[in-house]
This record gives sequence, C-alpha cells and structure tokens, in this order.
Amino acid sequence: MKSVDKNGKLLLMAAVLTFAVIAGLPAYSHGQFSAVEPKADQLLRKMSTYLAGLEQFSVDTENTIEAVLRSGEKIQFDNPAEGWIKRPDKLRAERKGDIVNQEFYYDGKTLTLYNPDQKVYATVEAPPTIDQTIDFARQSLDVYAPGSDFLYKNAYAVLMEDVVSGFYVGMSVVAGVKCHHLAFRGNEVDWQIWIEDGDKPLPKKFIVTTKWMTGAPQFTVVIKSWNLSPKIKEDMFTFVAPKDAQKIDFIRLTNGGTSQR
Repeated sequence: MKSVDKNGKLLLMAAVLTFAVIAGLPAYSHGQFSAVEPKADQLLRKMSTYLAGLEQFSVDTENTIEAVLRSGEKIQFDNPAEGWIKRPDKLRAERKGDIVNQEFYYDGKTLTLYNPDQKVYATVEAPPTIDQTIDFARQSLDVYAPGSDFLYKNAYAVLMEDVVSGFYVGMSVVAGVKCHHLAFRGNEVDWQIWIEDGDKPLPKKFIVTTKWMTGAPQFTVVIKSWNLSPKIKEDMFTFVAPKDAQKIDFIRLTNGGTSQR
C-alpha cells in the first residue's frame, strides 16, 4: 500500500492520514490467513483493468482525515479534492479543507506543489510518466498525490502490495450507487473499498486504517463523481506562478529517511 501519508511535513505537506468488529463477518486475525477470497480478488482486478484503460478522466472527492490526540480522542478533518488525469504524463489535483489548501501539477517534465494560502511553491524535474512520478514524489520528496493508488496503470499490484487476506463483504450503496464492498488486511494497514456494480467498475469509497499508528486512525475517500470524458486543456497541467508567490525548495529525503536540501 502507498496510500498512507507521513505526519508533520512543512508548508507544502498535508498531515494525511475504527477498527470495529462487526458480528457475522469473517474474523481474520493477523497472520491467521494468507489468502484472498476469489470473488474479492476478481472484482479488484476488474476495477484495476478498467481504470488502466481510461486515457483521461476527472474526479471529485470528499476526504476525511482522522487524527488521534494524546488523550486518545479522535478528531476528523475534511479535505475535498479534485483531480484531472491524462495518461501517460499529465496530472493535476487540488485539495482544500481544514488542514491545507494545496495544488499539485505534473506536466510530463516538472512536478510542482503550490500552497495558495501561504503563496509558496516548489518545483522539481520529474520522470516522464505518471507512475514513475508518483514513485519519485513518494520516495524522494515524501509527497503523495491525492488518491495515488488508483492512478497507477496496475492499481491492483499497488493495492495488494502488503495484503495478507481479504474477503467479499457484500453489496452496499454509496452516494446512491450500488457497490461491491471488499475488505482487506495487511501487515501495516487494513483497508476497505466499494466498487460500483455494472459495466463501469469504478471505486466509489476507500478507507485505510493505519494500524502502526497509535489509535489506528483512518483515512476515508468518497468519490462523489467520475467524469470519463472531461474537457481537458494541455496548459492546465503546467503551473504558472502568481506574481506574489515565493519559490521554495522541496525537502529531499536521503536513503536513511532523513531530509536534505
């Protein structure tokens, strides 16, 4: 899994990112199973294949980030986000809300993060594809594109990276849409996904429970709408700095996990 953000980054970082035992559902304990039910696996593969075939699309999402206080109390913050994708090398995302207002631009050559409230931005040369740039941003800059798991050409492999078990929960309804509800367990995170029923198996809801953090906070994404034929202009992926914006540097990560300019 590559969905869980780190805490405590500077101006251009959002502090991203309960477990309930529900009677009647399979009781998977850690290490007890190392298998995924065939129906859950098939539905996830079907979703991944469908997403990979989309040349361009836009999404409108509602994100909820859960923070655990020292007292153990949980506080939630809302961060709506929109994204525009044109494969193989264009991505733009905007997120607004309680924690941060942030814009993310990738035009096939450069990656830029801009914070309009602080009027600061950072730009760096980037790899030639969306997949490579997401990896570069995560590994070198500790920056995560909103909903980045679903942007890979092989979303299935990314989502299943740490999975030890999974099962089909049943049918559900998300924002009025009939969906298949799946649940998966991993060594570091548990996650659930709701996939639209029918010939367009789009993800409609996604919840990640971060088990290695105290209190097991959750990150929830509800995708309010998908536009599979958006009006996209090439220049919307290239950042043009406002006159009053200040350029700053990304904090780069070394192999040891520390940062450097």
